[in-house]
Amino acid sequence: MKEGPDIARIGTLIGDPARANMLTALIGGQALTATELAQAAGVTLQTASSHLSKLEDGGLIAQRKQGRHRYFTLADAAVGTLIESMMGFAASRGHLRHKPGPKDPALRKARVCYDHLAGDYGVRMLDSFVAREVIESDGENLKVTEGGQGELSALGIDIGKLAANRRPLCKSCLDWSERRSHLAGTLGKALLQNFMEKGWARRSLESRAVLFTPEGERKFLSLFPV
Repeated sequence: MKEGPDIARIGTLIGDPARANMLTALIGGQALTATELAQAAGVTLQTASSHLSKLEDGGLIAQRKQGRHRYFTLADAAVGTLIESMMGFAASRGHLRHKPGPKDPALRKARVCYDHLAGDYGVRMLDSFVAREVIESDGENLKVTEGGQGELSALGIDIGKLAANRRPLCKSCLDWSERRSHLAGTLGKALLQNFMEKGWARRSLESRAVLFTPEGERKFLSLFPV
């Protein structure tokens, strides 16, 4: 018997089209009901329940109960990073399921990847941080520099508090549309929350798109020049 991690099981769980659709529906970080996930997967509620049970047993999703209702989310940020990375890999190999539609431009520009900013704006933010030496990049490894801590503090980001979290502070996440890295980790999450709290942007009610106001976009582009 082979020893080591069982990647075949994970591959089997994600590889089913219905389950893959459910996982990509959850990558926006929102909790969804079994009915909503059944619609996303294009299957009956009974079939969806079976798929959800397998995903939960495999550690890919978690269940939350609120009153009589049950909601499902990705188990943690690691699952979100895995799914987004697989989407990026699939796109880089030309494995696209449909032609770009009307909503694609907004998703490609800025969207939520589990809990952080992705798309063109997400990649732009990381590129700008690296160019200004706020973040040091060594391949896929990212680190906030000493000088960068002061700049992030000026934005209202408490690095000390974020660093105390069990999750990584900075993490590289492959962007499926840009096919380059954007910023994940607790810092990526804090920055997206910061932009929304300032009123620069909001989440779309119809998709994972992040919609910037004209003023918010002006400030974002000024803050993160390329």
